Amino acid sequence: MLALLTTPNGTAPMELREVAEPTPARNEALVAVRAFSLNRGELRSIAHNGDGWIPGQDVAGVVLRSAEDGSGPAAGARVVALTDEFGWAQRVAVPAHRMAVLPDSVSFAQASTLPVAGLTALRTLRHGGALLGRRVLITGAAGGVGTLAIQLAKHSGAHVTAVVGSESRADGLRELGATDVVVGIDNAQGRFALILEAAGGASLSQALRLIEPFGTVVVYGNSAAETTPIAFGDFRGAQNARIQSFFYFTSEPEERFAPDLALLVGAIDNGTLRPVIGADRGWRDFAEVAADLRARGIAGKAVFTVD
Repeated sequence: MLALLTTPNGTAPMELREVAEPTPARNEALVAVRAFSLNRGELRSIAHNGDGWIPGQDVAGVVLRSAEDGSGPAAGARVVALTDEFGWAQRVAVPAHRMAVLPDSVSFAQASTLPVAGLTALRTLRHGGALLGRRVLITGAAGGVGTLAIQLAKHSGAHVTAVVGSESRADGLRELGATDVVVGIDNAQGRFALILEAAGGASLSQALRLIEPFGTVVVYGNSAAETTPIAFGDFRGAQNARIQSFFYFTSEPEERFAPDLALLVGAIDNGTLRPVIGADRGWRDFAEVAADLRARGIAGKAVFTVD
């Protein structure tokens, strides 16, 4: 079968090559991949891994062979799935408890946006508790996580402030549910019950100044690659606020993956959630699209179709 492999010494960072077929464990299904999406964090993983590694966590496709232990979707089911790696291939072995069945109304491209970005948006928002009538601030709002988090927070009744890096990145965010859109977190006004913070550095420092007493700043990235000095005095106007780190794979128990993916799929099915797909291309165009994503030229998610 074909797969995209890292080629750090090649003419491109990834190349399509023939590889061995996966061998599923007893609790894993064999899935024919129809689409996958690319996360910004995976761009860093590509750069830091050696030759011949197959990345890929967000996949959607069809179950070719169900798990030997009888768990999970049956053969023939259309599914979305979260893998540790190896997803950028024609076929992949997936733990049965990390899959959710897709209704006909949800395309493979839409579903492939959900595992990493959707679970991150859903689960970071849960740290805010009941959001009805509360103020939520989301940095990196034009990205894959941000565009989904805006919609989920709005549906929960929150007043959403979206933070973007430039005016051009603001397009469409109000239509998704953002009440306010600002360029740079320094232009956000007032205090917030929940802040989703992915930039780090100066952005995180400002988030600490904007959180309200007993509020929560959820830190789920550091795209600025900067450290953030923190002092006790930073919380003088936000007494008893907390900083919550977030890592999606370990954020909740393993058995919660399938139900949470099913929840997100259901939200697309009923019209509550609309994934923003900024690029939808064949996987042979990977290098070009990855360069655009790295340069922040793509809003929402970059999706690839596997031929």
